[in-house]
Amino acid sequence: MKKIFQLAVLLMLCSMGVVQAQLTPAQAGVSYGKTITAQNAINTEVLNKALLTDSVYNGKIAGRVVEVCKKKGCFMKLEQANGAPIMVQFTDYAYFMPQDIVGKTVVVEGKAKVKETPVERLRHYAADAGKTKEEIAAIKEPRRDIGIMADGVLVVK
Repeated sequence: MKKIFQLAVLLMLCSMGVVQAQLTPAQAGVSYGKTITAQNAINTEVLNKALLTDSVYNGKIAGRVVEVCKKKGCFMKLEQANGAPIMVQFTDYAYFMPQDIVGKTVVVEGKAKVKETPVERLRHYAADAGKTKEEIAAIKEPRRDIGIMADGVLVVK
């Protein structure tokens, strides 16, 4: 019984090492998840325009990575001209991003959706965060956030 337990622990440790070894450094041409190309990718500005008329966009989006999950690379955020980042998550947590992907230009392929947070909820969040009455009263418009569920990521540069 003790040997079975030791074998199980050894296999678990080895599998964790394999997962870590699979996180290839972010260099031009490296793919994560589904292998994709940069062909026909739109930028985040075009994505914003597309999502004004459609609630979902399926395709490729190019952007610069401004943040990655510090724990294990389970999400990343893309930069937009308006300053609001686009959250990118990975289908079924099937793959993760390395820490050195921040600052790189990538193409993601997947489904982008808009989530709108109403003014009442934003005010509630602001109150919970300890904002002043004036700061809370200044919230007058709902916030649109874009989220992408990506099947694959390609590092472009």
